[in-house]
Amino acid sequence: MAQTPPTNNILARALLSPVFAALILLAFLALASGLRYGMTRQDTNQIQANLANEAVALVDHLEREFTIHAEAISRMAARLKVVPETTEASWRADARSYLDDFGVYQAIEWIDRDFVIRWLEPVSGNQDVVGYNVAFSDRRREALETARTTGQYDISGIIDLKQGGKGLVIYAPVGTGAGNNGFIAGVFRIETLVEQLLTSRVLQSFQVDVQDNGELGYRLNGLTETSEGFAHTETVNIPTLDWTLTIRPSETWVASHRSAWPWVTFTAVVLMGLLTSLTTLLAQLILKRNRALLKTRRELEQEIDQRKVIQQDLARLESTDTLTGLANRRFFMEDLSHTLGIARRQNRQVALVMLDLDRFQMLNDSLGHQFGDELLARVAERLNTLSNERIMVAYSGGDEFMFCQQQVEAVDDVIHLLGQIKQCFEAPFEVQDENHRITATMGVAVYPQSGKDADTLLRNADIALYRAKEQGRNSYQFYTEGMQEREVNRLELDKDLDMALANNEFVLYFQPQVDLGTGEIYSVEALIRWQHPRRGLLPPVEFIPLAEESGRITDIGRWVVAAACRQLAAWKGTACGNLRIAINLSGRELDDDRLVDDIRETLAAEHVPANRLEVELTEEIFIQNIEHNRNQLSRLHDLGVNLAIDDFGVGYSSLGYLRDFPVDLLKIDRSFITSVTERHDDAVITRAVINLAHNLGIQVIAEGVEKEEQLTFLRQHGCNLVQGYLISRPIPAVELEKALSEGTLGLGTPERSGL
Repeated sequence: MAQTPPTNNILARALLSPVFAALILLAFLALASGLRYGMTRQDTNQIQANLANEAVALVDHLEREFTIHAEAISRMAARLKVVPETTEASWRADARSYLDDFGVYQAIEWIDRDFVIRWLEPVSGNQDVVGYNVAFSDRRREALETARTTGQYDISGIIDLKQGGKGLVIYAPVGTGAGNNGFIAGVFRIETLVEQLLTSRVLQSFQVDVQDNGELGYRLNGLTETSEGFAHTETVNIPTLDWTLTIRPSETWVASHRSAWPWVTFTAVVLMGLLTSLTTLLAQLILKRNRALLKTRRELEQEIDQRKVIQQDLARLESTDTLTGLANRRFFMEDLSHTLGIARRQNRQVALVMLDLDRFQMLNDSLGHQFGDELLARVAERLNTLSNERIMVAYSGGDEFMFCQQQVEAVDDVIHLLGQIKQCFEAPFEVQDENHRITATMGVAVYPQSGKDADTLLRNADIALYRAKEQGRNSYQFYTEGMQEREVNRLELDKDLDMALANNEFVLYFQPQVDLGTGEIYSVEALIRWQHPRRGLLPPVEFIPLAEESGRITDIGRWVVAAACRQLAAWKGTACGNLRIAINLSGRELDDDRLVDDIRETLAAEHVPANRLEVELTEEIFIQNIEHNRNQLSRLHDLGVNLAIDDFGVGYSSLGYLRDFPVDLLKIDRSFITSVTERHDDAVITRAVINLAHNLGIQVIAEGVEKEEQLTFLRQHGCNLVQGYLISRPIPAVELEKALSEGTLGLGTPERSGL
């Protein structure tokens, strides 16, 4: 103990020595060098990772392309197996169709059982191949024999083509064993594959070596200057092929991915070290005079800080929600009022964000209140990570949370916070040992533009939240002038909706659906309209969301069923007597256990056969609560009602449910039909949906047909039904009856339509 004061004096003198400032500068130099070395190494690792990603993407693309082409050749072989008497002319027409669709084949060939090429398309440029024996080696003969025995396709690997140049061939057997009728072969030139596989960016930046059985089979895009330090090899997973791809970047590509941050960081840290050393020298001069005073002051400040922390902790215990651990509503509003007072004096902006969990009530009702409480606690944990000295997070109650963002300089500050909030919901929440995904909708009000006091700001943020919900969940909306007026109008419309059913103010419009096989109209879609006594004819978009939110959608759905059945009964013996009416059901209606019984009773009351009624549900509704929906739809199907999937293709969901549900009709979403003749992707998807549906025994209808070119495309690819403005807009029943009686609707006979 007696030696402590001398030791402290020695340490104090060392700290006040100019050598100490020099040591600080040396330490910063060492730190800067270490950071530069580490960042350079990390930069190199990142470049290697990017190169690996490029290689994986290229291999994935190669595997996907080969699979597509192999399956296409296999389908052509399957057709020849089913119809062995196919003529050469018919086969060539089929082959030309494949050549036009894929645009990558050098030729498509039919090879007989003796491995001799008999037919090929195109003949031009490939004349010398006819009569050629493709089993030109023991290895090739063995591979083809294996393919014939197993029925699996074979890929030749890179070979010298008889037509000249290098390429490869996919052989698909036409039947197996003794029933084999040769092979269908697709021939590719390597140069053509290069054009398909490599984008201009890849051509400029990478050299790709294809190793076939461990040997270099082909070099794609041989660059003169490749980086020696970087290369990545990936194995290609294609049946019967032993390929690997090695990708090497150009020096330019590597240079473009090098970061300047290592040197920037080095320079910045060195400058910080220099400034710190100079600051230390200055501090040493001050400390020599005021050391004792500063020590006392620090001790006093520490004691004050501790008291403040204790006081804040006590206040927080009184103002915290026990379930979530966040600030409660009362404390939040008090703090918001205080914050607005400061913002008013400092002429600053403050943002208030109201957050509502999407479909939380449904989860809470179906899985129990304990589940709901645990989910709220998990959400609160993530949201609380955003809390800091400028952002306060609170739990408002129910499924709502509140955020107060102080010192907002620009709207970008608020948008950044909204982005951080959305990130909190990207990963699923683990509740009761199961993962559940949930999204959130937000409304934003900014002081002083959206309100001068806490209550007004809160009310306007709530209005913005409702507007965001109205426009689609998992989004946000800022409060703007006019929203409050729209909210008043919405409340008035909601009040009028109570009387709409009682006053029989709803009407049905009908949009015809044309059968492309006959050119005639056998079905129509019923679309509800509201004949409002003051606002006139209102489309469903203006009142259906209100009905769903308030729970009135079930009553409206029953009205639509009854009105459709009454209309079918009224059409008996008229020009519309053979029509089927399609009606739309919401998810809430499908959840009603009385749905099937109500439809059965309504059909019986109007003496209408069940097959004259069609029920349409969106793809999203089909895959929600699968077990319950399967039971409901099976009961409807057993009743004889036709079932259709509306908006097919926009749900990005598993197609397995098509196998499990009794679906009669798929309705391709209008977003694909709009650009089907202009965008290749939309055309491919539309053809695929038609083929998929037909293979499952399901008919296909395309909605949103507005141009003759779209109609021609759908005819050519076997679509069963179409509807859209090209045929007719939705019209009242009287106009529909008149048009059908006069024969002004429809596409005419198949001969006139070209079918």
